[in-house]
Amino acid sequence: MRLHLIRHPRPQVTPGLCYGQTNLVVDALEILCTTSSLLPKLPKPAIVLCSPLQRCAGLADALVEAGGYPPAQRDANLMEMHFGAWEMQPWDAIDRCEIDAWANDLVHYRPGGGESVCNMANRVLNFCMWVQQIQHTDAIVVCHAGTIRLLHAWQHGITAERLAQEAASKPHTIGYGEINMVKISPKVCCEDDQRL
Repeated sequence: MRLHLIRHPRPQVTPGLCYGQTNLVVDALEILCTTSSLLPKLPKPAIVLCSPLQRCAGLADALVEAGGYPPAQRDANLMEMHFGAWEMQPWDAIDRCEIDAWANDLVHYRPGGGESVCNMANRVLNFCMWVQQIQHTDAIVVCHAGTIRLLHAWQHGITAERLAQEAASKPHTIGYGEINMVKISPKVCCEDDQRL
């Protein structure tokens, strides 16, 4: 199966704020423009899967409506990391020693008392185990940059800790509304290294 991973469009949020699972909205015009630019690049037939957060679900539903796909299936395993008390706080207002503690343990530290990258990796592993069992050639997956990084790092038999280490070791370069593709099978998942 090919997973066409799409990062949600830019949400309506003040620049410089920390957000993960905060349920932010996207401007309707932004969703319309992103949908129009994505549709010619997406496969048919395909299933549509998405994070239930509205910045993803809104785009997924727009793709379904405009592209004639079956209704989008929401999966909480695809949500971004939860930053606990850091959610919606300016990054420069977060105590520097807390930021340093996270930088010193990217895999296990729980920013703001929320999730660690390892916690999130467990969710992504649950999604991967499920998606390996469904019988489709293509899936359009609308989710978040953190989720996409973990899906790119996934390989058959990997532990959540190793998955978190792999994803955290690479810088984030995924743009809003960008498509990345990975291939996944019941036995192996590998990055296709193709950006559309």
